[in-house]
Amino acid sequence: MTVLGWLRSRDNNLSALRRTGRAAIILPSLFAVGNLVLGSALIGLFASVGSVALLLFVDFGGPIRDRVFAQGALVLAGGVLISLGTLVSRIVWLAAVTTVVVAFVVLFAAVVSSVIASATTSLLVSFILPATLPGSLATLPDRLLGWGMAGVVSMAAIAVLWPSPVRNPLRIATARACALLAQRLRTEVECVRCGFLPNLVAQVDDVVAESSAAVAALRDSFFGTPYRPTGLTTSTRTLVRLIDEVVWLEEILARMPVAEGHGATTAAVSEVKLAAAVLLDHGAGLLKAVASAPDDLAVELARLREARGKMEATATSALPDPDTAEFVTSLEPSFRAQEMSFAISEIAQNIELTVAARRRTWWEHLIGRRPDGAGSALSSVQERTGAHVAWTSVTLHNSVRGGIALGAAVLIADLTGVEHSFWVAFGTMAVLRSNALSTGQSAVRALLGTVAGIVVGSVLILLLGHDTTVFWALLPIAVVFTGLAPAVISFAAGQAGFTVVLLLLFSLIQPAGLQIGLVRVEDVAIGCAVSLVVGIVFWPRGAAAELRRAVADGLAESARYLRGAVEYGVSRCDELVPATIEPGDENRRAAAAARRLDDTFRVFLTERGPKHVPLADVAAMITAVAVLRLTAEAVLDLWRRETGGAVGDRTAARAEVLAASDELTRWYEATADALTGSGIVPPLKSRDPAADARLLTAVHRDLSGDDHQGTAAAVKMIWTADHLDAARRLQPTLVGPVTAAARHSSLTS
Repeated sequence: MTVLGWLRSRDNNLSALRRTGRAAIILPSLFAVGNLVLGSALIGLFASVGSVALLLFVDFGGPIRDRVFAQGALVLAGGVLISLGTLVSRIVWLAAVTTVVVAFVVLFAAVVSSVIASATTSLLVSFILPATLPGSLATLPDRLLGWGMAGVVSMAAIAVLWPSPVRNPLRIATARACALLAQRLRTEVECVRCGFLPNLVAQVDDVVAESSAAVAALRDSFFGTPYRPTGLTTSTRTLVRLIDEVVWLEEILARMPVAEGHGATTAAVSEVKLAAAVLLDHGAGLLKAVASAPDDLAVELARLREARGKMEATATSALPDPDTAEFVTSLEPSFRAQEMSFAISEIAQNIELTVAARRRTWWEHLIGRRPDGAGSALSSVQERTGAHVAWTSVTLHNSVRGGIALGAAVLIADLTGVEHSFWVAFGTMAVLRSNALSTGQSAVRALLGTVAGIVVGSVLILLLGHDTTVFWALLPIAVVFTGLAPAVISFAAGQAGFTVVLLLLFSLIQPAGLQIGLVRVEDVAIGCAVSLVVGIVFWPRGAAAELRRAVADGLAESARYLRGAVEYGVSRCDELVPATIEPGDENRRAAAAARRLDDTFRVFLTERGPKHVPLADVAAMITAVAVLRLTAEAVLDLWRRETGGAVGDRTAARAEVLAASDELTRWYEATADALTGSGIVPPLKSRDPAADARLLTAVHRDLSGDDHQGTAAAVKMIWTADHLDAARRLQPTLVGPVTAAARHSSLTS
């Protein structure tokens, strides 16, 4: 294997190599300009640290123009934080308190803006460095000049020095899955219309296998990506829901066998499938940004809804006698087609949002403004922050803990009187993780890496003495190693490289031999100790425990949302009860729980240490949360189109559906309790044939009468029960994962 091949196997898309290559060129150059040309060590220090913060610690995505504008916004924000840090740097308690506030705001604001989420570390560095270097306002121009030099050069560098390609593997994989599912629908229709010829049946089997494999690969890629590719921009955030919907669609199609016809609804169901295939195909093209793709999907979406309406009318007008055994079976194909068409409509709308989000301006990216149809900027901020203003939010936990840790580091550094106190804060920031255990592991790695770096740097200093020419030659090599080591070797190796870089920088600024190495050990050791203590005191259970709580919250809230949707629906066809309002509160709570779950899951993936719950089990639980929410929305969509008003007494039918909904909700709530250690997973209950018979008896009058509106309402009642049955089919996939997660929780509590 070549060196480049080895790097590619460890550094995806050579991202780390790109960043470190730019930094290796720019950092020594700017340090030389500030320190030698301008004669200011302070300018050189801020220019070099700014180069690290702006080139190694951040890598914006999207088109080059958007990257440059985002980089410019980061430079301006960093200038503001440098000014603030300088103002408070001379008063110890004020510097510490301000650090707590600034760190919390920066960390928590990541949920609002994609740019802030990408630039969190850089923003923290721009404040911590001046806050821990006491200086008067007279030093501010030099500090800003150094940072500004790094900022201007970094903007040019990301545009012309080996710019990263615009890639999004998940988006392309989603488009491929959609295209294959569209091909699957067309092939199934052809097979039905041609009388199930053997070659067409075999072709259906092949395309089903291919589309299922594509969806499985998409799902595995999404759940196996630790760096949250779905969370840094609005366009990729919409992919979270889009991937959930594609997985859900594949599960729906798996329950639509094509080996037999669909009776009286065969032609209507086929038309729905064809309209859905056209919509999926066009959506896949738009998602891949193919030139021939339409600008929007409105026309195809309207055709699908029209075909669905005709299919529903056919289903309710061509029913067999409700007393026959074929009755319930006859409704199955039309229900699956209705469920499928809703899923594909949702997929199409999310594709439009994804593409619209990609086309936003850099300013709209910066402020977190969502595209038309996705809510206002203010509502977006409220939803995102509101979801995490909760005791169960791992983002809130980490923001509070991070702010306190950095503030404590600044305070302790000043109180202990250590030299170069900003290293204390940098050490704290480098090793702080989501729980006490992994913080301790990172602290050990940081110290081991620091010791190794000091040994290497000290040997160089002893051998080379004050030969600054060799130090200048070694500086870019050390920068390259620092940038690549965490990705291709280890965290400790990165710390070693960072130590060597700082030793070289300070040896060039003020040669001091081994003394700097000893100061570095002392300062970083204090930072690691602060990080470990804060991690133990505040929420020491880690992301695994938070993930169990987040899954439990997601299951319970999504099940309640489904129950609210059912209550809303069945109240719209019974004149004896007041119509129930749409479950808006339940929807918002379920959406907030889903956002917290996704954030916690990403923290769980990035957390060091063994994963005691298999990733496949975690994926099954997260998928169940998503499918429950989507099922609730499918029920709402089914009944929103009920425009005739409530006519007749359907108390018995409504009671049956509500009873099934309540039983399902109780099961999911009890399962959620089991995840948090408050009980056991309840036994499974299959669909009750006696309950189906009672529901059929309850709607018999409507089905056997001449009132078309009553017949349609009765069919929707049965379809609602089918939606509940789909949610019930999720239960067996949850029992094993929840039981295993709950067992691990009891062993570690």
